[in-house]
Amino acid sequence: MAAAGFFIVPRHVLGRGFIAPSDKLNIAGVGVGGRAETNLPKAYNNGSDNITALCDVDDRRSVNARTKWPKSPYYKDYRIMLDKEGKNIDAVMITTPDHMHAPIAMAAMELGKHVYVEKPLTHDIYEARMLTAAAKKYKVVTQMGNQGASGDDIRLIETWLQDGLLGDVHTVHVWTNRPTWPQGIVTPTGQFEVPGELDWNLWLGTAPQRDYNPAFLPAIWRGWVDYGSGSLGDMGCHFIDSPYLALKLGYPISAETSIGSVYSGYFKEVINTEGFPPSAKTYIQFPQRGSMVPVKMIWYDGGILPERPAELLPDEEMSKVDGGMIFEGTKGKLMAGKFGANATLLPTSLMKDRVMAKSKFPLVEGSTEGHQQQWVKACKMGYGAYTSSDFAIAGPLTEIVLMGNLAVRSYQYSENDSLGNKIFPGRKKLLWDGEKMEVTNFAPANQFVKRQYRTY
Repeated sequence: MAAAGFFIVPRHVLGRGFIAPSDKLNIAGVGVGGRAETNLPKAYNNGSDNITALCDVDDRRSVNARTKWPKSPYYKDYRIMLDKEGKNIDAVMITTPDHMHAPIAMAAMELGKHVYVEKPLTHDIYEARMLTAAAKKYKVVTQMGNQGASGDDIRLIETWLQDGLLGDVHTVHVWTNRPTWPQGIVTPTGQFEVPGELDWNLWLGTAPQRDYNPAFLPAIWRGWVDYGSGSLGDMGCHFIDSPYLALKLGYPISAETSIGSVYSGYFKEVINTEGFPPSAKTYIQFPQRGSMVPVKMIWYDGGILPERPAELLPDEEMSKVDGGMIFEGTKGKLMAGKFGANATLLPTSLMKDRVMAKSKFPLVEGSTEGHQQQWVKACKMGYGAYTSSDFAIAGPLTEIVLMGNLAVRSYQYSENDSLGNKIFPGRKKLLWDGEKMEVTNFAPANQFVKRQYRTY
């Protein structure tokens, strides 16, 4: 005990600017390429904390991380990593394709590890509900990787709308420029040899068995229903979090969509049930919440935009970086960009000489750059420490996003007629019982609420 006391020294003994080993968070990364090349360094914070283990199914994607942290043990299977390195891990950052978020996060939380999971939190609604409950059960610190949730702008919008700036907000338009990857295309075919650096079985993980095809990775997986969540999954948590918090949205009560489709030949519509469509316009309805009126949210992607507000001058820009949002209330309109940036009343002349209220919600140190560090600091403080997008917030937010995808999957759902030909019921308004996680008027949609995991 005396020897241990010599090595584990409290921070106050070392003095300002020195971090004791006991104050460093031991972080493992699962899926260490792509977005993780931002997440892990920000968590590492130039050595303020430790990266104690790395895991990726693809050695090509992990090169930079293995080069940066050469002493960190490296694994391809997260289960083996957790088993062998668990005693050296306090927290896990998960930056994999969407279909593996939930199983990895659940495995880590069951071991009492804090988790940071990229957006969207999960691949289906049931998983989001289960992770939300698990975070509370296992008393771990959580954060979803929608970094705008730690920005100042979202807190300003939350303050203004809840203070009645627009009166009763009844309609929200949200749009994105996604997809920026191939989507709405015919499923790739062909025989290909699996690269030696890739464990294809582990990459598939819980998804259905499929032969390797380079057209599915990296990043292109977003457009395929077995692995990704389409445009909504990619950007929904970045844009919908502002209205979700500001308007205190809970479970929606309905969703329906119209989708763009691929055309082959003369006016022959082709709907590929294995992939997300090239574009969609989706309606999600929320009920009255206390004194707050019902809200209709309309999501646009794939180049579709809402009608240009009459209050916006012809030469004023509507489309922002990656997309935008417009709130409509009984007293006016508010337009903002990604993460709620550059929020302005419409017409924009109303902003001249107007002093807007300051945020009544605490701002996050470092703003969006502090999203990962906020989680790290909270992990050190323990369960109950504040994070901007803990699963109690991120779980229900993700459910809203995935409710939109539920409408898309239902639109694309096909049945066989008496002759064996595929027929598509088409657009339906899905009625949703949020407490039961059930579509009450179109039973086939419920198969998409909770998917079946493949054993691998």
